[in-house]
Amino acid sequence: MPPGQPTTILLVRHGTTPTTGKSLPGREPGLHLSEAGRAQAQKVAERIAGLPARPVAVYASPLERARETAAPIARALGLRVRIERELVELDIGEWTGMSLRRAARRREWAAVQRWPAGFRFPGGETFAELAARVTDAVLRLADMHRGEAVVAVSHADPIRAAVATAAGMPLDLFQRLTISTCSVSAISYPPDGLGPRILCVNTSADGLGGMLG
Repeated sequence: MPPGQPTTILLVRHGTTPTTGKSLPGREPGLHLSEAGRAQAQKVAERIAGLPARPVAVYASPLERARETAAPIARALGLRVRIERELVELDIGEWTGMSLRRAARRREWAAVQRWPAGFRFPGGETFAELAARVTDAVLRLADMHRGEAVVAVSHADPIRAAVATAAGMPLDLFQRLTISTCSVSAISYPPDGLGPRILCVNTSADGLGGMLG
């Protein structure tokens, strides 16, 4: 892109896994995409490769499900996947691997859903710490690729946090954002020092052309 153009960060959530909608895997290693998740990743890769503003780099969380989603995107663009550790999933500590049904019965669940800003997972992170590290990572990528477009493959809560911060949304409201598997949320960072612009949130592969074309 020519100088003076905004930097666009395409935040892609990883594809469906065997635990999606069933449990909280957190940072537990060894979780791979399901067959449906691999199909989702291929579809979003084809859509991203067809965008007018062709991304120049593909970054991913170090977790397997994110790297496996990033791989077909990188192939479609003729790039390699770069690992960005700060895009990793929220550290949920002792809740890692807990079923959603069990989590919903815990007294802390209301805080996680309605007032997350000050909540710390036992042995893990706060949502505020998550928002700070993910925002720092996104801003760093934007600075590294001024006037270009890049892909960053991450997880639902990190993407929610990045979008909420860019939009000036209080962290206590960020659970109102839906981030589906293999959805794309895009943030534009102007070169003029003004605040970021939210281009789309939770867009499916089919809808990318209309939102970012």
